Amino acid sequence: MQKSFTKSEETSSSQGAVSLMQRLLVTLGTCLLICATWFTPTALAVNNPELLPNEETPVVDLANFLPNGQETNLIKDLEQFEVDTGWKLRVLTQYDRTPGRAVIKYWGLDDKSILLVADGRGGNILAFSIGDEVYELMPRTFWIELQTRFGNMYYVRENGENNAIVDAMNVVKGCLTQEGGCNVVPGLPREQWILTLISSLVGGIIFGGAAIPRKDDGVFAWQWALIMSPLWGILFLAFGIGPVVTRTPELLPLVRNVIGFMLGAVVAFLSPTFMNPTTSEES
Repeated sequence: MQKSFTKSEETSSSQGAVSLMQRLLVTLGTCLLICATWFTPTALAVNNPELLPNEETPVVDLANFLPNGQETNLIKDLEQFEVDTGWKLRVLTQYDRTPGRAVIKYWGLDDKSILLVADGRGGNILAFSIGDEVYELMPRTFWIELQTRFGNMYYVRENGENNAIVDAMNVVKGCLTQEGGCNVVPGLPREQWILTLISSLVGGIIFGGAAIPRKDDGVFAWQWALIMSPLWGILFLAFGIGPVVTRTPELLPLVRNVIGFMLGAVVAFLSPTFMNPTTSEES
C-alpha cells in the first residue's frame, strides 16, 4: 500500500510540474501570437447590425458568456463609470456570428472608447479596440499583457469566460482612474513570478562565476564581476526585479528574488571548492 501511495504522489508531482511548464510556455507563446496579430478583432471585419439590440446597452452578450445577474451588474457598473469619468467602456461577446463594424455606429465609439471583444473561437478569447486618447494612459504593451494574462486558455479554464471579461475590465477601470495611468498590468501572476525568479537565479550564477578568483592568492575577482555586469545586471535587475516592483507592492516576491540571486551567486562562487579536492585530503 505504501509503495503504491508513493507512486501516486510521484505521478501527481510530475503532472503538476508538466502543468506548470505548459502554463509558462502558453504565456510566452500567447505574447508572440498577440504581437503577430496585433489587435485585429473579427468584430470589425463584417457588418451585421441586425444582431444588435434595439436599445443601446454597454454589454452585448451574443455568446452568453455572462450570467444574467453578472451581466446586469456589469451594465450598471460601466454606465456609472462613464458618467463619473467620461470613459466609454463596452463589451461584446460572440461565437458564431458577429455584428462587425456595426458596433462603431451603435455605440458611437470615439477616441475615449475601449471595446472588449470576447470570442471563444480562438486560443485567446480577448481582443481590444482602443481609442487614441487611451494610449496616453496605457501604452500598447499594456494591452498585450492584459490580453495575455486574462484571455489565455488556462485562466479561462480556471475562472470562466465571464470572470475573464469582468477581471480585465476591472483592471482597465482601475488604470483609467489612476493618476498617470498604467504602463504595465498591476498584479504578479505566479507563472510570471517564477520566470523572474529563474532570471534572478541565472543572474546570480553568472555574477558568482565571474567573481571566482583567477589567481591562487586572489579572494574575489571584482574586475571580472564588473565586466560581466551588463549580463547579470540585465537578468537580475531588468528581468528579475523590474517586473516585480512595477506590478505589486508586496515585498515577499522581491525578497525571494534577491535571495535567489544571492543563492545562485554563492553556489557558483563556491563551486570550485566543491569540485577540487583540498590539500588536506590529498596529504
